[in-house]
Amino acid sequence: MNELSRAHIGNCAPYAAIWSGFEGANRLEELPWLHVGVFKQMDFRTTSAGIHHERVLNSSATSGSVASRIALDRASSELQAASSAAILSDFLDETARPLLVLDSSRSLIARGTVSARIAAALSLRPLASDIHFLLAEAENPSSLDWTVLDRLLDSHEELLVYGFTWMLWLALGDCDIPEATLERLSSRRIRFVHSGGWKKLKARTIGPEAFNTQLLSHCGPGSTVTDYYGLVEQVGVIYPLCEAGFRHVPRWANVLVRDAWTLNPLVGETGLLQLMNTLPRGAPYQNVLTEDLGRIEPGTCPCGRSGARFVLEGRVPQAELRGCANV
Repeated sequence: MNELSRAHIGNCAPYAAIWSGFEGANRLEELPWLHVGVFKQMDFRTTSAGIHHERVLNSSATSGSVASRIALDRASSELQAASSAAILSDFLDETARPLLVLDSSRSLIARGTVSARIAAALSLRPLASDIHFLLAEAENPSSLDWTVLDRLLDSHEELLVYGFTWMLWLALGDCDIPEATLERLSSRRIRFVHSGGWKKLKARTIGPEAFNTQLLSHCGPGSTVTDYYGLVEQVGVIYPLCEAGFRHVPRWANVLVRDAWTLNPLVGETGLLQLMNTLPRGAPYQNVLTEDLGRIEPGTCPCGRSGARFVLEGRVPQAELRGCANV
């Protein structure tokens, strides 16, 4: 992380202006970091030999707010795709099955930019045989094309379905599913994956247990629901919720928790989550202080996974609602 931080300081002028005095860190908490909000105000781009910028990743900004903008480069994108696939395969296995996305195929058409929702869906592509978009209108879960779903249910024993949390609920949870589709679902194994938080379901008082129970009630044996946490400012590193209720940190990443007032590091206490990873080459988003609250949990997880783990507890009171990874 010291080497990566120096590379960004040496080749990204805005980042160098913030961390001009950095020489090296002896502890994780001493490493250079950026607050998540700065990516809404400034464009960071690291330029050096071998770095080829291709697109800009935009967060799904809520109405009236500004989207975060993350410069994506070819080398980092390859590492990030491999990272997402490795993390998710631990929860989903590597069985090849169609990926069904609760979005419109028209969302793919954007020159030089990619939305957080499409980026999240495409992170599942290495675990799928092919990809299908289920919505006629990108922002309208009720526009689901049941004929496409029925056709895929007829021809496959298992399907992988991704959607933002609220879209998945409105499209396949709290809705009137045609009887013919329900009959097909009841004998198929469906692997649901969702991300993006719960803010749009708050008024409906839907919690994780009711969410999972309702989705799985339609499906065949072996069906699962995987909820993961991630940020566009930390693309490629995601934190699925394990069966014991914790989120695990891969070997190429780390998590700190800081006191919201003093910024001192905390262990076993709730504070601001700081997420870091070794993947970004084209922009300095390797170490980001979030507005999400969490707690590092010491010890071994009952699920059997090793390494660091944490509990995601919500957001800082009165923090701006973020468009993609808020909780």
